Amino acid sequence: MGQSSGANASPLRVAVGKRPARCTPWCTKPVHESNTTVSPKDRFLTVYGRKPVLEALDDPELRVDKVILADTARGPGAAEIQRAAKAAGVQVRRASAHRVKVLAGNGKQDQGVLADVVAPRMRPLTAALSSAPLPERVLVLDGITTPANVGMILRSATAAGVGGIVVPRRGVAALDPLVVKASAGVAFRAPVLRCATAAEAAGLLSDAGYRLYGLGATGGEGLFDAELPERAAFVLGGETAGISPDVEEYLTGWVSIPMPGDVESLNVSAAAAVLCFELVRRGTKR
Repeated sequence: MGQSSGANASPLRVAVGKRPARCTPWCTKPVHESNTTVSPKDRFLTVYGRKPVLEALDDPELRVDKVILADTARGPGAAEIQRAAKAAGVQVRRASAHRVKVLAGNGKQDQGVLADVVAPRMRPLTAALSSAPLPERVLVLDGITTPANVGMILRSATAAGVGGIVVPRRGVAALDPLVVKASAGVAFRAPVLRCATAAEAAGLLSDAGYRLYGLGATGGEGLFDAELPERAAFVLGGETAGISPDVEEYLTGWVSIPMPGDVESLNVSAAAAVLCFELVRRGTKR
């Protein structure tokens, strides 16, 4: 990602979302999902494995909705989890080992147990856009598949007070223990906004009056000099493919991070941190 420096001293542009070719006419508007129901995935973060579940149960700042234990789980480990759940006042449900694997989404590391942890600031994007006040600054993750990058973006954006981080259920790394670990636990209280895809998010935000900007490798204005509207969303593209064509068609423009040093590119999470704290520097509301 990004461009190498040439002989001159012109700034490099960070390849957070490598700019793809302009979307062709066959690209269609996404179908927005209904906001009449709220999926459990829009209310909880699911952690799996004995140690993560015990840590969640022992953390007084977290509220665990329930623990699901495989019916094949026996012995001291299962007993310890049951004791911790009882002490925390959390119900323990039994399910088949296959069911636990399906719910955890990770058959190799679930160890027969998972817990649904309440994420109080997580909500559907449609809910955020239908209530006041609207978040003024929003990040949209598009195709970022490395859990560590997602976790670090959640940490930086939450620290900077960004009003919402759109993490689609498809096309982006799942909000699992790897993301939680990379965020140093901040993922539980991050202002995560959920929807099906990044393209759906782009359409919803555009319809709600947001102007969308891609953080890209070339073209556009320098981030530190760009005039940004009161209500803006910033799209962070995937580690290799960049911003997808069906999201690009919604963009108002591109912004980039000047890089005068001899560095080819920034990691997407590092670039997101620069963006978030540039918004803090500007002192704008989010």
